[in-house]
Amino acid sequence: MTTNAQAISAAPPQQETASLTERLELFALLALFGVAGFLQFSIAIAQLLLTFAVLFWLLLTLFGHERFETPRFFWPLLAYGGMTLVSAAFSSNRAASFIDSKQLVLFLLVPVAYRLLTNRRGSLMLTVVMSLGGASAAFGIFQYGLLHFDQLSQRPQGTLGHYMTYAGLLMLVIGVALAKMLFGKGERLWAALLMPALVMAVALTSTRTAWVGVCAAAAVLFMLKDFRLLAILPILAAVTFAAAGPTITQRLMSTFDRKDPTRLDRLAMIREGGRMVRAHPLVGVGPNMVKERYAEYRDSGAIKDVNPHLHNVPVQIAAERGLPALIIWIGFIVVLTRDLWRLFKTGENRVLVTTALAAVASMLAAGLFEYNFGDSEFLMLFLVLVTVPFAAVRQSTEPSST
Repeated sequence: MTTNAQAISAAPPQQETASLTERLELFALLALFGVAGFLQFSIAIAQLLLTFAVLFWLLLTLFGHERFETPRFFWPLLAYGGMTLVSAAFSSNRAASFIDSKQLVLFLLVPVAYRLLTNRRGSLMLTVVMSLGGASAAFGIFQYGLLHFDQLSQRPQGTLGHYMTYAGLLMLVIGVALAKMLFGKGERLWAALLMPALVMAVALTSTRTAWVGVCAAAAVLFMLKDFRLLAILPILAAVTFAAAGPTITQRLMSTFDRKDPTRLDRLAMIREGGRMVRAHPLVGVGPNMVKERYAEYRDSGAIKDVNPHLHNVPVQIAAERGLPALIIWIGFIVVLTRDLWRLFKTGENRVLVTTALAAVASMLAAGLFEYNFGDSEFLMLFLVLVTVPFAAVRQSTEPSST
């Protein structure tokens, strides 16, 4: 009798704890969906929602007595963050470097997404990202056609602060839509309906780095589906640029012009980065110090007097944070790609896995000409997309509330 009474009296607290964890999980999930959606329109709102997502995730872990779990690629990413802080400590302007290092907080998206985005949630996340990306693309087309954002000095940028950020996000969203078209089942039609707007919007930004990234993502997805599909990639590209008009076609042709100023400046930046690495091989010049110390290493062939970064991810990392940081970052890419390939070979969650592989391919390809890994909006969406397939195969049971 006493035992039964004790059991009854213990039940309400347990139920109360379960109810609390369910609410915390719901709040964290809603905040995370908000992050993925709003970062395509407002980085301020997205970062505010990220704060809430991390807070609710921490409370969920605490009250639910859960152990910390994350994909394997998070650990080299964390080590890369550690080397960033070491570099900041040796910077000529420690305050500026440490302030810039606040971007490392974005890495928390990996364990948060890993905990919350189980299979059905991950698929829904991709749908939300793709749909809102379509809305953003439509607004960019509107800017180009009616607001005269049709010149290099004023390009479509959606509601974001820079056209390159806008184009980079569209590049990732195109990877999502194409993965759904090639490997999905129930959402192929919706992805196909959104694709023309997405492709046209990224073309109208005149951002050649994003064009390279889109082609890389498409090539990877076509090869994963059927190698013969690669034959249609040049045809699709030709049709897209023909439809975009002569201004965009001329911008494309400038890619092959050896005297193009932006091409010459990028080559000069690579040489400048090499000088920075030779002078500071272990810790670099410090986070956010490339612009400040640009004049010291400026190449004679440089076009601009100063640049905020070196328009190349590996070169930027090595120059800014040192060769050890670059080696660790390469390790992050290797671990991530290897584990994604292993998931792909299992044959499960093909849409999620191929979306992540497309994101990696586009980031690496575009990253040879742009420091996209340092762009907060781009990095946030990239980390979510590459984490989703790992979250889908977690051993824990998907919560019954979903």
